[in-house]
Amino acid sequence: MSASATPTHRTASSRRRRTALARAAGLFGLLCAHAAFAAPQAPAEPALAAPSASAAAACTYVEWTRGVNYTLGTIVRFPPNGQFYKLVNVGTNGSDGTDPTISTWYWQPTTCDSGPAPGGFVVSEAQFNQMFPNRNPFYTYAGLLAALRSYPNFAKDGGDTVARQEAAAFLANVHHETGGLVHIREQNQANWDHYCQPAGSCGGKQYYGRGPIQLSWNYNYSAAGNALGLDLLNNPDWVATNAAISWQTALWYWMTQRGGASNTPHQAMVNLRAFGETIRAINGGIECNASGIGHQQMLNRVSNYRGFTAILGVPTGGNLEC
Repeated sequence: MSASATPTHRTASSRRRRTALARAAGLFGLLCAHAAFAAPQAPAEPALAAPSASAAAACTYVEWTRGVNYTLGTIVRFPPNGQFYKLVNVGTNGSDGTDPTISTWYWQPTTCDSGPAPGGFVVSEAQFNQMFPNRNPFYTYAGLLAALRSYPNFAKDGGDTVARQEAAAFLANVHHETGGLVHIREQNQANWDHYCQPAGSCGGKQYYGRGPIQLSWNYNYSAAGNALGLDLLNNPDWVATNAAISWQTALWYWMTQRGGASNTPHQAMVNLRAFGETIRAINGGIECNASGIGHQQMLNRVSNYRGFTAILGVPTGGNLEC
């Protein structure tokens, strides 16, 4: 799509052709940006609803301790992953000593402002708003700051210039995947049932693209959930209904996944100083060394990156294309 927040529409045959290419390339969880545009919400699948997180609210919490029976409404911080959970249902003895990452009937993820993101973030809220003037209110700056606590090395390594370049690269790719943070869910609803391997093994749950980087496929929801201490396999819609969790999944991919590349996007910016390699890790099978629409989409990401580095006052560096 273009660098603006307005999606470019394609023909049905073109959508089908690119979806088939994405599968053949074995992408690690992403469609091309055109296929990732959000659609009007379908009726919600039966699953636990994640709490709204338009901002990380201040709250009182306690450190979760094994074997303690908490009372209804208690918010705990789970030490193994640093995430917050609220007790929303109780049994005979309150929380019945349950683990909040396993007992999702008792517990739901929540957000809690426990202090600023480590060391601050190189993108101010004003700059964030400048980058995404038409963003969906779901994608909050506060939600992004809350998610940064899960990956404190994001936009921290390599000095200030590299940190700003990495933040610009991440947000440029996010802009492309979501039409400028406008879209939350994959737009092509015809694909919503397709992201399941082995086919037919997902029990009716849907793992279509959601969130800033359009997390897709059941195995990616499982892996991201395991890394974050969240049961995303059984509750995939948390990625579309909780801003902090949504941003966490995007950072999980950025910091830990390589797709078809040799480096994660984080490594590409810190070690290689190569924005083009972030594209390779995200959608290289479609956009790198391509022609036609794939090539144009790669150029659109580069355009976003140029604009965002200008906002942050740093040079782009080299190796912008792939």
